Amino acid sequence: MTITELHQESYGYHDLPGLMSLMTGDEKHGPAATSTLDVLWVLYDRVLRVGPERRADPGRDRFLLSKGHGPMAYYAVLAAKGFVPVEWLTGFGSYDSPLGHHPDRTLIPGVEIGSGSLGHGLPIAVGTVHGLRAQGLTAPAVWTLVGDAELDEGSNHEAIAYAGPAGLEQLHTVVVDNSSATYRLPGGIAARFEAAGWSAVTVDGRDHEALHDAFTTPHPGRPHAVVARVEPRSG
Repeated sequence: MTITELHQESYGYHDLPGLMSLMTGDEKHGPAATSTLDVLWVLYDRVLRVGPERRADPGRDRFLLSKGHGPMAYYAVLAAKGFVPVEWLTGFGSYDSPLGHHPDRTLIPGVEIGSGSLGHGLPIAVGTVHGLRAQGLTAPAVWTLVGDAELDEGSNHEAIAYAGPAGLEQLHTVVVDNSSATYRLPGGIAARFEAAGWSAVTVDGRDHEALHDAFTTPHPGRPHAVVARVEPRSG
């Protein structure tokens, strides 16, 4: 199938591997990307109130990819949802392509933050919630996706410890847990969030219905964390 034929179709989840296959070259971080694929699809397909036509809408939901060192799945989903042209995917990582090895918010429509340095997304998400509140915008949800190894970063520890007592109900964090973290805590990752006053749930990160249920779980007065357990696919 040609890129033109792909571009003329309406994309679904099963088209994502084909879209990802258009991105070639070194430093693909394939396993890091594929571990996030199902989470990203369910969020963009069924949960996030955002689209290409709402990129500048103050009332849109915000999605912040903190796990930015493996953005292939992110780019594939953005292309599938019409944020970026499918034709961009073939240039992934090249000198003159907007699709770098780390996402750049100034170059890619729909990207809210530049990311890739571990530990940045969740603190920025905390600040985003406060920025929205300062503008009287309490409806938009703020989502950030982090990797389990990122939780070793002190910046994330501080954000977790602050957000619970602050009652940041607009804040949602998805932790893609592929057992790459250096440290483990009794009770698992969800217990860490719960101890800080968050709502938290652990689910199979490949099960779309379980993910959707977890993403839409009510959590009045508290931030919400979803720990998505995955076994990374090769690629």
